[in-house]
Formats: sequence, C-alpha cells, structure tokens
Amino acid sequence: MWLFAGLGNIGKEYAGTRHNVGFEVAELLERKLERSTGWRAGKGEYYVAKGWRGSEELLLVKPTTYMNLSGRAVRDALQFYKVPIPQMIVIADDLALPLGTLRLRLGGSDGGHNGLSSIIYELGTEDFARLRCGIGSNFHRGDQVNFVLSRFKPDEIETAEQMTRRAADACFEIVDFGVQKAMNAVNAKPEE
Repeated sequence: MWLFAGLGNIGKEYAGTRHNVGFEVAELLERKLERSTGWRAGKGEYYVAKGWRGSEELLLVKPTTYMNLSGRAVRDALQFYKVPIPQMIVIADDLALPLGTLRLRLGGSDGGHNGLSSIIYELGTEDFARLRCGIGSNFHRGDQVNFVLSRFKPDEIETAEQMTRRAADACFEIVDFGVQKAMNAVNAKPEE
C-alpha cells in the first residue's frame, strides 16, 4: 500500500489557495483511482480515501490539523494503516520553485515549509519522499504568509492546473515504477 499525503488547510476560505496545492493533487488522484471509497473522516485528524491503481492499493490523506500540525495526522495515518515510511509520499506547495515546476526527492530538510517541518518532527526523520509543487515567489519581503494564502492570479491558473495534473501523473509514476525511476521523469527539464 502507498500513502499519499496532500498538505493544505481545511476550510472553504483556503480552497484554491497556493498553500492548498497538496489537497488539490490528492483530490484529483482520488477522482482517478479505480474503486475509490471517496473521502471520509479517518481514525485521526485527517480525511482519507482509498482506491486502486491496477494491483496497487493507494491511501490518500488530507490532514484536518491545518498546515503547521500536519505531522500529527500523517503520523497517525501511517500507524493506523501500518504503512512503512518508504511507501509514503508527501505532496506540498513550494515557493522556492517557479510556478508550475515539480520536484520529487527522497529526504532533505523542510525547506522552510511548516507542514514538512511538522512531519519531520512527528516522524523523527527527514527520510521520506516529497513531491514539491512550485507556486512561485512573486511577493514583497515580509508578505510570504499572505502570498501562500492567496489564490492564483488569472494568468497563472492554467499553469497551476497543468501542474496539478502533472503532479497526479507523477504519483502514478511512483506507484508504477518506484520513487527512484519516477524522480528521473519528474525532475527532467521539459523540452522548450
């Protein structure tokens, strides 16, 4: 079983914001799964959906703790469903990446992302895969919080939607070929 944890903030006021890209990828994955259970409350502070990709079972998790405490929900889901950390991928926004850019990597620091920081703290390790989705960094110094909680501008929406679709495809690449092989495809620079 694979566990994909999409990070975001729960609540209508956060829907469609840059910080909720992880939720959007998880929601798209759920719609693409075979025999999906649909979203329901999990046995902790998260929503969960299960389904299949061929013979592989996928578990999708959306923490309800808000971003800064995402680690509690992810830890609880891993423990309840007995998923080993190498079978977990965290999907998160990243303002260090240009809008539309995806980066898949194994391990590493939190990069200043509070959701990743919380997961690292709760699991006691940085050694898990994360799919980072670039949301850009077009904000004035000191305005980072407002930027990540803002919605994409009209001229950014198409790029953001394409990135969400590519991120969902990347998750299926991970299931089909493993993280290492998927990294080669996801992280390759697109041809101009």
